[in-house]
Amino acid sequence: MAIPVVDLSEFLGAEPNQRNLFVQKLGNAYEEVGFVAVKNHGIPQSLIDDLYKYVKTFFSLPINGKTAYQQAELAGQRGYTSFGQEHAKGFDAPDLKEFFQYGQTVEGENMPVEDYPPNISVDEVPQLSPTLYQAFRHFEKSGKALLSAIALYLGLGEHYFDQYVHNGNSIIRCIHYPPITQEPKSAIRAEQHEDINLITLLVGASADGLQVMNKNNEWVSATSEPDQIVVNVGDMLQRLTNNKLKSTTHRVVNPPREKWDTSRYSIPFFLHPRSEMSLACLSNCIDENHPKAYDDITAGEYLNERLREIGLKK
Repeated sequence: MAIPVVDLSEFLGAEPNQRNLFVQKLGNAYEEVGFVAVKNHGIPQSLIDDLYKYVKTFFSLPINGKTAYQQAELAGQRGYTSFGQEHAKGFDAPDLKEFFQYGQTVEGENMPVEDYPPNISVDEVPQLSPTLYQAFRHFEKSGKALLSAIALYLGLGEHYFDQYVHNGNSIIRCIHYPPITQEPKSAIRAEQHEDINLITLLVGASADGLQVMNKNNEWVSATSEPDQIVVNVGDMLQRLTNNKLKSTTHRVVNPPREKWDTSRYSIPFFLHPRSEMSLACLSNCIDENHPKAYDDITAGEYLNERLREIGLKK
C-alpha cells in the first residue's frame, strides 16, 4: 500500500500556497486513509540511530535485569512491561511483545504525579534516558506542527492544540518482538487495534510487518522510505472530529519463516494531550448527515478507560 507522502518543510516554510496545499493533502489523507508518511520531519537520523542502539542494548539484558525496571502500579506507563501483559481491545490473547515506556518530563508547572510519574532510568544503559528525552522533544515538536496543520484543516485556529500538547501526557514506547522459536499459534504479533491518542509518530521500525486495513476491509502492508516517519490518527482525534478523521485499524504480522530468527524493534511516539482536554465532538464536525457519535469525555478519562480495556490497568 502506498501511504500518502507529505513534506513537513512545506508547512513550516513561509510560502502560503505551499502551506495551504500541505494542509489539504494532509487532511484529505487522514479522511481517506488515516496514515501518512512524512519526509523532512525534523528528527535527526543520528538521534534515531542512537535511540535504536540503546533500545536494543536494553532488550538484550537478561530477563531478571529487565524486570527490575517493571513497576506494576504504573500500568505500563513508565519503565518495562514484560511479555503477556497487554492485549488488543476485544482480544484475550496477549500480544507477542515486551516494551519500555518513557513519558513526559513536566517543565514550568506542577502536574499531578498520578498522571506524570517519574521516568525510570536503566543503570545498565545510562545513555538510554537522555537519548529518550531528546527524542521525545523532537517527536513532540514535529507532532505539534502536524497538529497545527490538522487544526487549520478543521477550520480551527492554527494553535488550537498547543495548549493541550504542552506538558501533555505523551509516551515513547520502545517495543521488542522477539525471534519466533516454534510454530506460532497465530500469524499475528500484535492484534488489530486503533491507537488511543491524538496522533502516533512511528520512526524506523527495524523490519516489515505493519499492515493497515483499507476501505474494502482488506489487510495491506504499509511501508515507507527510510527517511520518512509514518504518522497516523488515533482514537482521540477521531472522537474529537466526530469520525471526520479516521483512526485506522492496523496490526503487526509475523515475518516469513526464513526470518523467524530475527527480532523486530519499533519505536512509536503516542502524542497525548493533557488529561483535562475535552474530547467532546467539535461543533463544526456535527451536522444533519453526521450526528454526534460520542458522549462527552476528557482525554484523561478516555485514556484510563482504554488502559483497562487492553489489560494494563485494573
